[in-house]
Amino acid sequence: MTATPRTYWLEHAWLGTHVEPGVTLTVQDGRITAVHPDTTAPPPGAEILRGLTLPGLANAHSHAFHRALRATVQVGSGTFWTWREIMYATAAQLTPDNYHALARAVYAEMALAGITTVGEFHYVHHAPGGTPYANPNAMGEALVAAAAEAGIRITLLDTAYLSSGFGRPPTAPQLRFSDGDADAWAERCSVLKERDHARIGAAIHSVRAVPAEQLATVARWAEERRAPLHVHVSEQTAENDACREAHGCTPAQLLAQHGVLGPRTTGIHNTHLTAEDIPLIGGSGTGTCMCPTTERDLADGIGPAAALQNEGSPLCLGSDSHAVIDLFEEARAMELDERLRTRTRGHWTAAALLRAASADGHAALGWDGVGIIEAGARADLVTIALDSVRTAGPLPRLGAETAVFAATAADVRHTIVSGRHVVRDGEHTLVPDVPEALAQAVEALRA
Repeated sequence: MTATPRTYWLEHAWLGTHVEPGVTLTVQDGRITAVHPDTTAPPPGAEILRGLTLPGLANAHSHAFHRALRATVQVGSGTFWTWREIMYATAAQLTPDNYHALARAVYAEMALAGITTVGEFHYVHHAPGGTPYANPNAMGEALVAAAAEAGIRITLLDTAYLSSGFGRPPTAPQLRFSDGDADAWAERCSVLKERDHARIGAAIHSVRAVPAEQLATVARWAEERRAPLHVHVSEQTAENDACREAHGCTPAQLLAQHGVLGPRTTGIHNTHLTAEDIPLIGGSGTGTCMCPTTERDLADGIGPAAALQNEGSPLCLGSDSHAVIDLFEEARAMELDERLRTRTRGHWTAAALLRAASADGHAALGWDGVGIIEAGARADLVTIALDSVRTAGPLPRLGAETAVFAATAADVRHTIVSGRHVVRDGEHTLVPDVPEALAQAVEALRA
């Protein structure tokens, strides 16, 4: 049955290149059917979205259970590797039930931040000790169900994680992650089914975690399904050093040799690339997902995002470890980090940064026609207030600049996913008390 069309009047709308005042949208069956600018007043019966409306945002890189680490890992000092030990301890507490509860709350937090699609880089597959659950995909199914209940879209990037390093078997905490080999990984995740709100993609955790001779198996699985393929690349200098010692090349070069790079592949972080790696990634059309709030939190470094884009690598953004969940902050940080690194300003326009946070992120997750406000696109919308203490004052025509350089997730007033109002007036319509849901889910892992 065809749904009755709905009409939205946007006080101000970012249409990809500029902010337009007074825009009316007609939405039917989850898609925008018409866009009418120059509408000075709301049409009769229209739902009014006051503020600046943007396309729905895409969080292209998430580890949902890392949300439980917030603040805990800020005590004292340390490195990525000491942080990882705390992360392993949290992963050890996960079950399908408590992971579902946590992910539901985390995805609801994302909806409150204007995120309509998440890319979940999922590698906690099995019970402690590595024993498969009766349903071998119980953990992944819990994440897919959590996204549905939180009202957002998900690309489950089922991750091959097979070793603790080059030529080394998994450590005890990593046994939950491993299927034994890439063929067994492919067999298990081939059972996962896509749904209206869920796509199934693939991920290689890193060149440390998948033996070189098995990289092609994962790449081939994704190629046969035309599915997105994501991989952590050169997040740490230690990974580069170990890869050179084992294979005589960088991680990017190893991935290229085994057919992993390409237009459906996204490298996560791409932080410590060589001068030769950058054109290799860009020339292959491989995307780059920057996660600035996590990269700075873990003291990983500042990746060469501008150079990668100049070589042809599309950019998107992710909140990764969820030190914060705020795509406006990720977009702002990418530009500001580059300013600090180069001591020059203006590497990306606000419009380019919003595209990285919306359309380009959705594309990296395999969702076409999302992240744009035009006829035929999915009706994913996020409205931010232009009258908060952060956003009041600038001219509305500078709304893109206001969103990127001043707004935060706290300024989101409405989030609409495929025409469904998931956040209304700053309140989640499906998860009644998101802070309490988060508190309970995190406390359950401590217990």
